[in-house]
Amino acid sequence: MDEYLDIVDKKGRPTGKTALKSEVHKKGWLHNTIHVWFYTLEGEILLQQRSHKKLICPLLWDVSVAGHVDAGEAIEEAAVRETKEEIGLNIHANDLRRIATHFHEGSYNNGAIQDNEFHHIFISELKVPLKNLAPQPNEVEALKLVSLDVFSELVFNSFKNMHFVESNSDYYHYIAGEIYNQIFE
Repeated sequence: MDEYLDIVDKKGRPTGKTALKSEVHKKGWLHNTIHVWFYTLEGEILLQQRSHKKLICPLLWDVSVAGHVDAGEAIEEAAVRETKEEIGLNIHANDLRRIATHFHEGSYNNGAIQDNEFHHIFISELKVPLKNLAPQPNEVEALKLVSLDVFSELVFNSFKNMHFVESNSDYYHYIAGEIYNQIFE
């Protein structure tokens, strides 16, 4: 779907201009996205395998839920909406704990897509069994829960196992640390 996005400034604030997502990616304009990482109190992280239909990194494993913030939409609203759309889970904004904002720059498909985006990153406890989630087929190929130890091992070996986007390993380690702190502190 080619939704309208706010074009933002270098601090992630809307400039008052909007454009279709396809144009934003083509021109490399700054925009906002959300990442929601779900964890269990047993020390597991919910991973999403990107659909084989995705233009960027199909079939690789990644953040539990990710998506663009629509034009005029609040960051937390986008996180709640994307969670419902991608994995069929109803949450509330107060279920989210904001942990960071990370600027990401990436070029894909021989430069046809230029991502210049702010990831607004949240963690949230997953309070339902995995079987109760309903992945959206155009976005999500599969879902799985992995322990923090397995997650770290997969990230550490991502240069040879093709499980994750290898260049994101520092980001994944940061997330594992934040989730560990949330559960065990």
